[in-house]
Amino acid sequence: MTSIELITARARAGLESRRGIVRLHPEIFTALGLQPGDAITMRGRHTTTAIAFEADRHASRRSLYADDLTLGNLGVRENTEVDVSPAQLTAAQNITIDAPASIVAGVDTEILRRSLLSKVVTEGDDISLLPIEIGDKSLAGATRRTLNNTLGMGWTSFILTATSTDPDGPVMITNDTRVQWLNPMTHRLRPETTGPRLATAEGDRAPHSVTSAPSSPQAIRPTPPRAPAINPGTQTSELPDNTIPYADLAGYRQPAEELRELLDLAFFHSEVLTVVGTKVRLGIMMTGPSGTGKSTIVNSVVNELGINLHELSGPDLAAMDANAAAGQLRDTRGNLNGHSVLLLRNVDAIAPEDKPTPLSTMFTRFTEEILESGNAVICTTTNIDAVSRDLRAALEHEVIVDLPDLEARRDILTYLTKSMKLDDAVDLDAIAARAQGYVAADLDAVIREAGVKAALRAKDGGATALQTDDLTTALDTVSPSALADDHVDLGGLTLADVGGMHDLKQSLTETILWPLSYPDAFTRLGIEPPRGILLYGPPGCGKTYIVRAVAGEGQANVITVKGSELLNKWVGESERNVRELFRRARAAAPTLMFFDEIDALVPQRGGGSDNPTADRVVAALLTELDGAESLHDVVIVGATNRPDIIDPALLRPGRLERLLYVPPPDAEGRADILRAGAKNVPFSEDVNLDELADELWLYSAADCSALVREAALTAMRESLDASVVTMAHLESARQRIRPSLDMKQLEDLENYSEKRNGM
Repeated sequence: MTSIELITARARAGLESRRGIVRLHPEIFTALGLQPGDAITMRGRHTTTAIAFEADRHASRRSLYADDLTLGNLGVRENTEVDVSPAQLTAAQNITIDAPASIVAGVDTEILRRSLLSKVVTEGDDISLLPIEIGDKSLAGATRRTLNNTLGMGWTSFILTATSTDPDGPVMITNDTRVQWLNPMTHRLRPETTGPRLATAEGDRAPHSVTSAPSSPQAIRPTPPRAPAINPGTQTSELPDNTIPYADLAGYRQPAEELRELLDLAFFHSEVLTVVGTKVRLGIMMTGPSGTGKSTIVNSVVNELGINLHELSGPDLAAMDANAAAGQLRDTRGNLNGHSVLLLRNVDAIAPEDKPTPLSTMFTRFTEEILESGNAVICTTTNIDAVSRDLRAALEHEVIVDLPDLEARRDILTYLTKSMKLDDAVDLDAIAARAQGYVAADLDAVIREAGVKAALRAKDGGATALQTDDLTTALDTVSPSALADDHVDLGGLTLADVGGMHDLKQSLTETILWPLSYPDAFTRLGIEPPRGILLYGPPGCGKTYIVRAVAGEGQANVITVKGSELLNKWVGESERNVRELFRRARAAAPTLMFFDEIDALVPQRGGGSDNPTADRVVAALLTELDGAESLHDVVIVGATNRPDIIDPALLRPGRLERLLYVPPPDAEGRADILRAGAKNVPFSEDVNLDELADELWLYSAADCSALVREAALTAMRESLDASVVTMAHLESARQRIRPSLDMKQLEDLENYSEKRNGM
């Protein structure tokens, strides 16, 4: 058997400490014929085993990185030579553990087995209750939480001893291992919870009963602990209320990883910070729309790392009088022990930017004290601009929880429905595509609503499986809360519903859909996608309609901008409204921002107007369009019939750089519009829409649609029992619906278009 003499070194503190894991240089793995995760035997004054993983490639090639517990099991100090060789493991059939009476009385054998799962043990080894973390960590996190609730925060320092193993030699504890206490006292083993057992006269207290052992030692590899099945809306004894296992944070892994890395680095890898010569303060601001799961992410991450969590509600504190709120803050600070996290939800309620209060000053100072003591403070808010600047300065890190994109929505729906019976025809991808702007809380409400509909149908003897209609109906019932003020119902409209304008539709596809649908193509070619587009043309020719169709084609979130929501007579308020508008757009990306009648919002500056608000709005818009903060996956579309009065700075490259003329429909376009508007109208055989379209000179798209509606109403006026619309009805309607296009305006717009194209 190959062996190598090594020099031991002190382990790095962290998640691997006291978990039976050591680190070796990759070259040592090659020399010993090992793979990461294999077990090794180490011989010093005593012999012990551990699971080996690769150390950093810059680590010493002649060092074994082991923690204090492993060095104690070897019976050596640091810088002592030990022999290392591959270990041949067998699965433990039985193992007996000795521990102080307080631990034996507080921890049942099932929780004990879970804390030792996948560890390799030799008789006489000292071991800890800290679960090993290989593969899926959800069971380990649940076990840590249970031990924390049972034994208090000090359980991580308790040391146990493996007094006997069966079979002899190094063994690995598996799901079938029977684990028992050496002195069970009044704490009895739970039948059938720790693997196969033999009945004895002593019942549960037989210390060395074994089942048939393997006929020969068999080399085995550590296997990840099995995670419990957690269904949405249910609780288990292993997890706190409303806590989702870290592995099941569908759709929100990126912000969860950011938070986990920060907490893990500061709490468990502080020696790395020391080596680098820096330190980190765990003041963290989590921002994102309401319902995206900010508090859920914090709970899952803290549970995963086994850190103590204290929660406070900003609105609840703000509702108290100052003395009561101060008392609660002092009590909370007294409960923090150096490795704790304080989560304050909706911090803007107690630390507002616009109205500083004594409570906000007190909380800012309170936050500084907690951070100086080595604890973490995490504050959540839906609008970071509404939070006191002093508090924002204290919270150095920001974790953004955006609206879920298409893939994230699909993952969330998959998680929420994994315990439900779905009809084979249900396509969660299609449901996710329809759920633009829906946050996790909205999707949860959709699934609950759909489940209720399925249950009502099943009660009447119908199908029990969740149907596509249940989900689509629920989507219509539950509105997206994150875009409640901005959401636009596209009504399933796509470019196929737009008559004519083929060249314009192609230009819009390239300018709007390509950046949102194929961002990698722009990256591959090394160019930035167009930032914005301006549609101009006579009124009623379909500018707004075609934008809705493009948005429906690309399945993007749509934010419509109204001048009234941006303009405010108070100094600074209009600029703040613009910043908030673009913040929502970035959070909801991919987003199409539509400014209808944009000429009223951004007129030319310096035109003699006595209203400075418009000038400030123009300046704020220009800053947002090409400012320091990127508008990734956000496209701006403006529409106007007066492009000549828009501030020229808005139309330069990098802003609304593409100007597209939306002309009045020609004869072919008018025929398409008539057919689209009349697809459900029963015309008589004498109606020829192509001939009619030729005669509708100066009729806009809106005029053509109105003509069809008026013809149907004319038929109804003649008889409420009318079943068809005739050519006579259309001719009568033409007397009422007159063309709205103005020749002078058309000439001006065409001249503007020719001038722009000739530039």
